[in-house]
Amino acid sequence: MKVGIVDYGRGNIRSVENAFHAIGADAVLIRTPEELDTITHLVVPGQGEFGDCAANLKKQGMFEPIQQWAAEDKPYLGICVGYQLIFQDGEESPDAEGLGILQGSVKRFPDVGLKIPHMGWNSVQLTDPGHPLWNEMPENPFFYFVHSYYPEPTDKKHVAATCDYALPFAAAVIRGNLIATQFHPEKSQHNGLQLLRNFLALT
Repeated sequence: MKVGIVDYGRGNIRSVENAFHAIGADAVLIRTPEELDTITHLVVPGQGEFGDCAANLKKQGMFEPIQQWAAEDKPYLGICVGYQLIFQDGEESPDAEGLGILQGSVKRFPDVGLKIPHMGWNSVQLTDPGHPLWNEMPENPFFYFVHSYYPEPTDKKHVAATCDYALPFAAAVIRGNLIATQFHPEKSQHNGLQLLRNFLALT
């Protein structure tokens, strides 16, 4: 088992790598499509602007190989913008295309008097608490969020957890071996590390 974390110049790459090392996983940074052949689990983290992150993946030649990886239902974890990118498009960058792995769009939080970005700890509500991704978790686990945009999946059956900030939104999705979270497991202490363990144990 070997975890490959896509380093495309965006996101807390080292924090994610260190979190996997903390649970004893063999995790490395990868930057080229050829390196996908050396790993068993793919992680796409990210922070920043939707279109900029998508452009960087294309520049590195990683855009289509990541799409293919997900199409083959190989273990995939998207974090923050790495979660948002699995959808088709986003309001932050109207002219940029997402990976389109799942149907849906990424929306900006409405202005209802709450601080944007949504930053800090918040609980999530699990749609299927018995799913192995949530093993050894409390009923409504807390995770750490930093984001101004949230995905709105077309097919609600993929929503694995919801969170309420300005409105209820999809905090995580699951489709087969594809996992993606708007929150940051690498910043979420015990629950975050447990989620990473559970991700590795899914296959």
